[in-house]
Amino acid sequence: MASATSPQSAHHTNLPTRSTTLSSDADDAIPDEDASEATKLFNERLSAWKHACAYLEDYVSATEKMQHAHGKEYEKVLKTVSHPLKEGHHFAQELGGVAGMFDNIRSNTQGISNSHYDTAKTLKGSVLPIFERLHTEIKHKTKELTKGAGKGAKTVDKARGVSQKHIELLGQHTASYDSHGGHVKAAEDPYVLQRQVYHRLNKQVLEENNTRDDVLSVQNSFAQFEAHILKTFQNGMSQFNQVVTNQAEQTRTMYGDMVGTSQRIPPDFEWNGFVHRNNNVLIDPSAPKRTVENIAFPNQDHRSTKPLIAGSLEKKGKLLKRYDTGFYVVTPSKYLHEFKTDDDFAKDPSPENSLYLPDSLIGAVDGVKFTVKGKDVSSAMSKLSMSHEFQFKAHTPQDAQRWHDIISSVAGQTTFEKPDSSAPSSPVASRSDTMSSAGTAAPGYGTTGNTMASPVDAKTGYTASPTTAEKEASGMGGYGGMGSASTSEKRY
Repeated sequence: MASATSPQSAHHTNLPTRSTTLSSDADDAIPDEDASEATKLFNERLSAWKHACAYLEDYVSATEKMQHAHGKEYEKVLKTVSHPLKEGHHFAQELGGVAGMFDNIRSNTQGISNSHYDTAKTLKGSVLPIFERLHTEIKHKTKELTKGAGKGAKTVDKARGVSQKHIELLGQHTASYDSHGGHVKAAEDPYVLQRQVYHRLNKQVLEENNTRDDVLSVQNSFAQFEAHILKTFQNGMSQFNQVVTNQAEQTRTMYGDMVGTSQRIPPDFEWNGFVHRNNNVLIDPSAPKRTVENIAFPNQDHRSTKPLIAGSLEKKGKLLKRYDTGFYVVTPSKYLHEFKTDDDFAKDPSPENSLYLPDSLIGAVDGVKFTVKGKDVSSAMSKLSMSHEFQFKAHTPQDAQRWHDIISSVAGQTTFEKPDSSAPSSPVASRSDTMSSAGTAAPGYGTTGNTMASPVDAKTGYTASPTTAEKEASGMGGYGGMGSASTSEKRY
């Protein structure tokens, strides 16, 4: 008797292989960028403005004290602004900016020699509170940034960690798929793991885009906020000038020069310089947002992730006996997975049922219907589960035949039993049918095309796997010559 060709070997021979290709312009699944980099930059900038405001507060306060001690106390005022600005690199160093304003303050304060108590009272009660309120506003802005965009950056880092973990898990099991000849557990099927990677990437991208929107919103509001800071600076300095104009002409002239210098700063002068110096860090508002479709990751196009067939089928329920539509896939790992939908994003795509087809039996096609008998291996308790018959209905007879052909090519056993049979098939009739189709098959065995014949169960009409003694008697030895029935010893 000629040895039958193994469907598994034929399957691996006929399936085309596809090498992994990554588009040169595809986004990385896990970007190298620091999600909190922009937030840290804005925190540092707010700190710079806060210290600049603190400098003005110190200046006015010291001026108020100076009014009590005349020229000698003005030396103390000068010391409050004698040091360079903290985070001074955030300000333009050329004339016309905040740094130039403080240089002007230092030079004019040196020339003030007289002051009066009334001036000290006015400065303390009217001018100083303006900068104190601005200082408080900057602090509140810093807290708002930390709780908003800063918290979002931590969420992005966490989501990226989860995505990276599942991408590594996919790489591990795609390698295991190749090294074990395509035999993997249902929960470790690279197809399922790939869909789970997409699910987590979708969550990651949502967090990245939300954080991006938060940071962009902060970035857009910074120009307006900084204009407010500068206007407040100018307003405070203007009132300060009104107070000191009652002093000597020289003092008035010097303070007028300080105010003129501060008021000549355009509201967007510092912001434009800041954007120009940090354009490689700030977010480009015109840049598009990330999408899952443009993301590439390792093993994305591995052949084990490409289904042999996928689409919607209707399955007959066990209790209500009505057909419900689901999404079904036959994977290169020889699993028939059932999903509620083909949506990878709304819910983590874990199979509702998983049949390992080499351990399953498929019946004949009856119009748009066909049956598959096996047990669900999708859960940890699958070893204790019983075998069930799943009745399917396709949209057209052609679709049913196409599903039947692909499942038959990897199924452990095949029977001529049609769905919804009113009575079990006669053992004698089944034996006659199978012998006529098997040609030279041994008596008492059925056949499914080019696979080794199997005995017919008199109760169910299904072909069962031969026993070890029957294999030895027919010259088959081990499983090597049993074709598609070689992977199952279970009797139905």
